Amino acid sequence: MRENLHRFFRAARGAGVRVSPAESIDAMRAVAQVGFADRAVLRDTFLLTLAKTQDEKRALGDCFDLFFSQPEPQQETSEQQKADDQNQSGGNPQADGHGDSSGGAESENVGPLAQMLLSQDRTAISTAIANASGAASLSDIRYFTQRGIFLTRILDAMGIQRLRDDIDNMTARNPAVAERLQDALTGLRGTVRDAVSQALLLYGREETENLRNEILRNAPLARIEPRQVEQMRSLIRQIARRLRERYSKPRKRQRRGHLDVRRTLRRNAAWGGVPFLTAWKRKHRDRPKIVALCDVSGSVARVSDFFLLLIHSLHEVVDDVRSFAFSGHLIEVSDILAKKSPEEAMKEIMSKVGFGSSDYGNSFADFEHEWMNTITPQTTVIVLGDARSNNLDPRADILRRIDERSKRLVWLNPEGRMTWGFGDSEMPRYATFCTVVRQCATAKQLERAVSDIVATYQ
Repeated sequence: MRENLHRFFRAARGAGVRVSPAESIDAMRAVAQVGFADRAVLRDTFLLTLAKTQDEKRALGDCFDLFFSQPEPQQETSEQQKADDQNQSGGNPQADGHGDSSGGAESENVGPLAQMLLSQDRTAISTAIANASGAASLSDIRYFTQRGIFLTRILDAMGIQRLRDDIDNMTARNPAVAERLQDALTGLRGTVRDAVSQALLLYGREETENLRNEILRNAPLARIEPRQVEQMRSLIRQIARRLRERYSKPRKRQRRGHLDVRRTLRRNAAWGGVPFLTAWKRKHRDRPKIVALCDVSGSVARVSDFFLLLIHSLHEVVDDVRSFAFSGHLIEVSDILAKKSPEEAMKEIMSKVGFGSSDYGNSFADFEHEWMNTITPQTTVIVLGDARSNNLDPRADILRRIDERSKRLVWLNPEGRMTWGFGDSEMPRYATFCTVVRQCATAKQLERAVSDIVATYQ
């Protein structure tokens, strides 16, 4: 049963429930107290010990119902089975005597699986499928292409080869019993197929999700299909959570600093050097600030959507984040992103400045006139855009002044490097004043770029 609980925890993680080792231990201790007799109590026990949110409770409840339900063995459906039922009710005594007596005699000469199917013992069949599934390591299934493989393994473990031999032998000696065994084999295949499909739902979701996320991570953000937008937003939230977990904890540990041995010894001289009082080296750390300037013109609006969502999900790591959006002119969008959902925020931002023709020079001038004083020597300025200014004045001089006032200036360009400098692209001119210039066309590149930026504050 412990192995079954471990498999359930793995299935729960695949369903999106975050189950830590400590929580799984707590759940196992609770299960040891309540037992397995009452399924409703067992379900509530898992919900109380493992689920942290309403969404996780729903996911865990569905996972529990699926995990602890067993596919019912399928009934025989042939005309022979109907005739047998009539015989047992007294409809044809002669056939009843022939069928039952010969079937009982023949069943002594067949294998265990054939005997089990002829007796139609559902409990025995379900137990045999469960044992064969364990022997075939069904919990290791990950992809839908493995269904046939595990179906064959389970049937082999149950003794299907002996059953085929029994059917061949019975075909000549007792065709009625052979037909019943053939129909029972068809039903058994269906039951095992259902068990394999159930296991795929339980254990394959995490791998399927990982595979889908890996494909999305490497897909160009500007070419994401409308049906994939919500999936990409979910992936961006996962990336933000991963970055917060990676970088927020070290910052909390470093606030106290390291032990100052000399000051500690001097402070405790009156107690013979016993360190009753400790002194710590407190290293001054700049309060990190990020100013993000995002081009939301038609060509890069989708990329800016995901970038702004990621930046504003990092408040635990970066103390001060201010975001601006522009196409022909520039506005601050920090409050919009903070108070509204991503969909509503981007709709409002695009209605104000989106889908216009890019004018980097005029947008930089707006920023210099209104918000240049927000930049300090502790500020990292990030510009996300393709640097295409429609042959208008690029105002690279303003970018130079931004670079001089800030800690560093990072430019993330969603276009490929081969296109930089061609047509109306001003990227080579802007790159002169940037500390870092990187291509950022996919979620993977975006995560790496933001990770490198946040890492400098640790």
